[in-house]
Amino acid sequence: MPHAINFAWLIRLRWGAIAGQVVTVLAVTQLLGVALPVTAVMAVIGVEAASNVLCAMLARGARPARESWLVAVMALDTLVLTALLYLSGGPFNPFSFLYLVQIALAAVVLRERWTWLLVVLAVACSAVLFAMHRPLALGGSHVDHMSFHLRGMWVAFVVAAAFIVYFLMRVTRALAARETDLQAARQLAARQEKLASLATLAAGAAHELSTPLASIALAAKELARSVGEGAPASVTEDVNLIRSQVERCREILERMAADAGESTGEGLASVTVSSLLEGALVGVRDRPPVQSEVAPSLASTSLTLPPRAVAQALRGLVKNAQDASEPDGAVRVRALVEGGALCIEVRDAGPGMPPEVLARAGEPFFTTKPPGQGMGLGLFLSRVLMQRLGGELRIESRPGEGTRACLVLPLAIAAPPIAPEGSAAPANILRIAPGTHS
Repeated sequence: MPHAINFAWLIRLRWGAIAGQVVTVLAVTQLLGVALPVTAVMAVIGVEAASNVLCAMLARGARPARESWLVAVMALDTLVLTALLYLSGGPFNPFSFLYLVQIALAAVVLRERWTWLLVVLAVACSAVLFAMHRPLALGGSHVDHMSFHLRGMWVAFVVAAAFIVYFLMRVTRALAARETDLQAARQLAARQEKLASLATLAAGAAHELSTPLASIALAAKELARSVGEGAPASVTEDVNLIRSQVERCREILERMAADAGESTGEGLASVTVSSLLEGALVGVRDRPPVQSEVAPSLASTSLTLPPRAVAQALRGLVKNAQDASEPDGAVRVRALVEGGALCIEVRDAGPGMPPEVLARAGEPFFTTKPPGQGMGLGLFLSRVLMQRLGGELRIESRPGEGTRACLVLPLAIAAPPIAPEGSAAPANILRIAPGTHS
């Protein structure tokens, strides 16, 4: 991949060099009146242009670029520059300074041995020019010749500096982009490592707790059988409560294992936005009250997604909002289209979070709740789920203004088929597939 990028940029640089060579030849011959073998010079430039066309064809081909291609092209450019200098004064030509451009580019994109090989080639070609070259036919005195040479050296310096800075700045930008990608990859690896740890923790908890839960369930069953129908109603209720809570613990352990990264294989299913919100609000507390609202444009919209996982993530946000709000406050849940994506917003009436707490929101095992009331996994698992679905979890908060959490999912809107005349039009279908982006 790096060789392909460097090869593509080298092709662009060569087109710029070819254009500059043509302009220079025309300026020297037409404006300065220097006699050059224009036919031979243009033939050499033509060979360079033909080679660049071939390079462009190779770059568009299916074969991946190789470092040997870069070496061959740079060696050819060194020979082309030598031929041009041979036809235009040899070492007396101020543009012999451009050998340094080839060496600088080689030092940036090639390995050390290839760079030194091109250095040896450039030094050898430059040495040959001292023995073999076509002298320039310049009129005037020696002072005029020196003045012309110095001006040419200044032009060559400007050209060389422009090419070197242009390419080095490109390399700097590429390195910065690569560092950004590496940082994102490190963060992803860290999240995956944490998920693996959570999966191990969940599997261990399920294994260790399954036996005592089974014993409790068996004891509760035997207790219910022994007390019989004549037992007081309070005793029967307590036994039934024990059995129901044991089943709930089993479900929580299974869900915990699934949410920690070990998928239970839940597939995509079709569910309306209203049904999704209703399912997410099942089991939440009555106080503070929860007010839900669905935008009219989404009322009959069907979503294709893993409904249980998304509903659980939304339920976790609602419970967090209730914990942050005062008993007489209210939690608002809204579904709306925002920026071309579905946004399920949960807004609390709490005190908000300071910047240092907001920056850590979503880290596993980070929580501001009292001990025993939370493990700090809800936001982390919700964020991982949204990323797997191609969306994101946004959290906005300011002290004194409450907190706004939003599950953002990309929408791929499929045009419904045309309904026959007289029949009801089908509802819009918004498909959310894992890994897609709007």
